[in-house]
Amino acid sequence: MPDVRNYAVEETLKNGLPATVRAIRPDDKSRIVAAFKELEPHSIYSRFFQHKRELSAAELQRITEVDFANEIALVVTIRQGAREMIIGSGRYVVYAAPDGIPSAEIAFIVEETYHGQGVASRLLRHLTQIAREKGLRRFTAEMLPGNQSMLAVFTHSGLPQETKRSVDAVQTTLMLDHPDPQGGGLLPDG
Repeated sequence: MPDVRNYAVEETLKNGLPATVRAIRPDDKSRIVAAFKELEPHSIYSRFFQHKRELSAAELQRITEVDFANEIALVVTIRQGAREMIIGSGRYVVYAAPDGIPSAEIAFIVEETYHGQGVASRLLRHLTQIAREKGLRRFTAEMLPGNQSMLAVFTHSGLPQETKRSVDAVQTTLMLDHPDPQGGGLLPDG
């Protein structure tokens, strides 16, 4: 597999807008700050499980400077004139699962204006491809019960899944070593 640090694929969103799915870079800090400012408070809470008004310098460094071995982070960008804007991001972090199955926790955030355009589904598809090539067999995600859009992305992914619900959280497990019924691993637009 080529170096994931240089990962970049051109895509077209459901509304016809051209977009790029690419690896996050250290020089994305100002783009992440701008994207964060565009998020609604409920989206921030859904992703971080707490209210935040801004990201600290340490958080920005952690978000944009990943090792691409145990943590993979991709962003979806669009062009507005000469400016590249981040409209969504997804990442997975490898962890040592008690049962020994190679696993990673996955998470996404998409700016509200671009909900329903396939941003998270595309991120999931690309992250799944990378994870499979790196030998991972399972993604896990923990969400708030009201995060219906993320639950829908997982449900429509074509990946076998198991979901456990409690009063304050939903835990979803996606199995990566089983292709979907269409044979491609993930549905094209999720």
